[in-house]
This record gives sequence, C-alpha cells and structure tokens, in this order.
Amino acid sequence: MSGTKMRFGSFIAPFHPIDENPTLALERDFELVQWMDTLGYDEAWIGEHHSAGYEIISSPELFIATVAERTRNIRLGTGVSSLPYHHPLMLAERMNQLDHVTRGRVMLGCGPGALPSDAFMMGIPVEKQRDRMDEALDCMVRLLRGEVVTHKSDWFELNNARLHLNPYTRPSIEIAVASQLSPTGANAAGRHGIGMLSIGATSAGGFNALASNWAIAEETAREKGNTVDRSKWRLVGPIHIAETMEQARADVAFGLEKWLYYFTKVAALPLGMEGDDVIDSLNASGFAVIGTPEMAIAQIERLEKQSGGFGAFLTLDHNWASWPRKKNSYELLARYVFPKFQGSNINREDSLAWARDNRDEYWGQNFKAVGKRLEQHIAAKGDKNISPEVMEAMGLGKKSDAAE
Repeated sequence: MSGTKMRFGSFIAPFHPIDENPTLALERDFELVQWMDTLGYDEAWIGEHHSAGYEIISSPELFIATVAERTRNIRLGTGVSSLPYHHPLMLAERMNQLDHVTRGRVMLGCGPGALPSDAFMMGIPVEKQRDRMDEALDCMVRLLRGEVVTHKSDWFELNNARLHLNPYTRPSIEIAVASQLSPTGANAAGRHGIGMLSIGATSAGGFNALASNWAIAEETAREKGNTVDRSKWRLVGPIHIAETMEQARADVAFGLEKWLYYFTKVAALPLGMEGDDVIDSLNASGFAVIGTPEMAIAQIERLEKQSGGFGAFLTLDHNWASWPRKKNSYELLARYVFPKFQGSNINREDSLAWARDNRDEYWGQNFKAVGKRLEQHIAAKGDKNISPEVMEAMGLGKKSDAAE
C-alpha cells in the first residue's frame, strides 16, 4: 500500500434550533463526539459563538475539556477560537493547559470571528477583525512555541509574556487558521507555516478559491522561509447520507428547513440554490451531499481534484436529521467512505482476487490431498463409516465398488 491516509472529522458549530432543550442539545454534541471516537473518526472541531441562538457553544475549551474525559483517541480542536475576542496570553495559556489535560489531543483553530453580531456586542469594529486576528496570531504562535513576547497594541499588551508551562506536545500544539474567500487565512498559514481550515470549501466561492488560496499560502511561506503541508489542510462541507437516496431525503425533512432559515435569514451564507426542490438544488450546486455513500465519495473526489490534495475532510455538522438517523449517517461515512480514501481494503481486495484467480489450482490440490487420505483410510479399514455422498464427491465410486 502506498500514499497518504486521508483523515476524517467533523466541524461542530453546532446548529441547534431554538425550539429544543439547550441542555440536552449540548449533551447530544458530547455524545456525537463519543460516537465519532467509537467509529474511528480522527478529529472534531468545536466552534465559538456568542449570539444568534443556534450556535450555542461559547467556550470550545470547556467543551473539549469535558469530552476529552469521555473519549480515547479522537483529536479535539477549537473550530475556531475568534482571536479578536481574547487576550492572546490568556487564550494561549488555556490551550497549553488543555494540551496537558488531553495528553496531546488538542489543536488550536483560529479565525477572526464569524458572526458580526458577536463583534458588535463587544464593541469590535467588523472591519478590524481580520487585522486583529493577524496581530493576535503573530503573538500566540510565538508564545505557544516557547518564546518571550513583548508587544503593544491598541487593544492588548504583552510585557515579557511567556507561558509558565512547557507544552505537552513539542514543540507546540498544532495550529490551523480559518480560510474562506479572502486571502487572510492563506497568508497567515504561510506566514507561520501552520495548517489551514477551509470552512466554506463546498460553497461556490470557497470551492473556486481552493487552489488559489493554497498557492497564496505556499508563496507566503516561501517568502518567510517556511513550508506549508497539505496534510494539515482541512476542507469542510455538509453531508447527510443514508442507505438510499429516498431514505436520505426523508431523513432531512426533520431539520433541513430550520437550518436553511438560520443560514438565509440570520447567518446570511450564500448557498447558491436554484429551483423549487431544495435538496436537488443543494446537491446540484455542489454545496451539500444529501444522498448515498457513493455521492459522498464523488464529492470528496471532486474536492481532491479542485484543491490538488488535502489532509482531512470534515463534515459540517448540521442536525438535519433526527438523532438516530444522524448517527447512522456518521456510521455510513465510516463504513463505506473512509475506506475509499484511506486504502483500508487494498490488501483485502488483492487477497480476494488472488484467491479467486487461483481457486481451481489450490482447491484442486486440496481435493487431491483429501482424496488421498480417504483412499489410505479405505485401504486400511474399509469404507463402512464413510457416507456414500462423500465417496461419490471424491470420485471413489460407490461403497460396494470400494468394498469389492
């Protein structure tokens, strides 16, 4: 077997409609990550939001600390920490502590902040969010890598600042920066030689920008004497699959309409839908997959071709289906989609083909070997304890013939 093993995970904002119990919704998010850990998913990225009612996790660090106690292998990232909302030293300290708590399973995802309403409540000018993200990230990368940092800004200050714990993960935890349409994330990834999270990879604009954003990251990395690694590039897109297309359509009748309301009326994400059938439109636009494992495979192959290669695919978690049917979708991905991109069955396929192609020869030898032992037994003790069916199957004639 050759090649790299694509990783799989989920980007969990999350999206919970306002007609259900928020305590139980959060508990279900914990259970989802536990289920992913059982199924062999590699990563779960947990969002940070402070307004609009649906995306109800305000502290990904608290969520990660809790779910880390309930899981064994899955890696856990902030997806993403909105850097303009935090003093860089405080966030770096919390992430470094989580690195110890999780025994090296935590990752830092960074972004400028997705909801303008969050920034408005904190008095942060929206037009300054990306500049502040860049400034904070420059300091956080240095802090997490063990440097002493002094920096004076119009919104934070560091005086000989350092983390008072060495990281559990050396030289530091993994860091990735969000990237969508603008070159902000790609430039930041190249400037620091860190990973990239393409959150809107399946939207029309995000899909078209995949190759160019990676080219920007590589160019910036060269200018700064760094390298960027495609294995640390994650692409995000929504998927719900079932055993049949008809079942998938029935599943998403549970919650798709509420999710669309949030994204079209509140979050204002351009979905590029056309036509009267919402499901057909989402599938045709390439934004989502609502269908079968084969359709999910085709979507990931499409992203591979457009991007030139990436390290992990993350489903955009969405709650379109009921909890049992959602769990089923995650399981179908693990059962039938993972193997296609991880080479899980290459040896099995080769072994099956080898055994099939040589069946006549090997089973012929086995037949002869069994027949020889039967002949030896008959010669020594007769055939009275051997059934006629066995005698006939082995070509030894009827029992009476053998007796004679």
